[in-house]
Amino acid sequence: MRRLAHPVVRRMAAALAGLLIGLLIGPLLFALAVVGGSLMPANADAVPPDRGVTIYVNTNGVHTGIVMPTVHPLHDWRGRAPAADLPDPRRAGPWVLIGWGDRDFFLNTPTWAEVDPRVVLRAALGNDDTLMHVDHLQRLWRGPDLRPVVLSADQYRALARAIEADFAGGTAIPGYGPGDVFYPAHGRYSAIRTCNAWTGDRLRAVGIRIGYWTPLSWSVMRWF
Repeated sequence: MRRLAHPVVRRMAAALAGLLIGLLIGPLLFALAVVGGSLMPANADAVPPDRGVTIYVNTNGVHTGIVMPTVHPLHDWRGRAPAADLPDPRRAGPWVLIGWGDRDFFLNTPTWAEVDPRVVLRAALGNDDTLMHVDHLQRLWRGPDLRPVVLSADQYRALARAIEADFAGGTAIPGYGPGDVFYPAHGRYSAIRTCNAWTGDRLRAVGIRIGYWTPLSWSVMRWF
């Protein structure tokens, strides 16, 4: 007769099989959640106002951010991100591009050629050390990477207040060039709450039609 495997061996084999199944199914479930969250609209019945404040959603292909007028009767960003914080204050302009993300990735990945998988993994696993990134823009441009969104006055006030609240205060940190700067931020970065999820969260909260979960640049930009 064939001898039965020892119970300990059977348990180890079952655990290993479960682990392998988890490793295969986990990424698939995550991918399905990304697609589902990106495609299902929150604020599905929202209608943009005919007149209001025009902001823009920007992407560099990986990160997204929100472009707003530096000075507007409803909000003035010069108090939060003054030109004096820039390496070259002359680079300040009529628009600011604001994004949020992991501190380590922001500061140690100035170009995509310098992406360190270890930094990416640490960020994905979760990190409370986050930054706001502010680019001062002297002009806007036309292109698929910059898409307009019209907000009502109340929506713009609410958006500006929410983004202001994400700044944690503290000393400005030099950016990548003469026209951008970082600031300490509130919030925990992870694979669930990415820079793009932050963009979606801020727009969704003021009533903009966008996906329920927007962890990727595509998840955000497809709505505009």
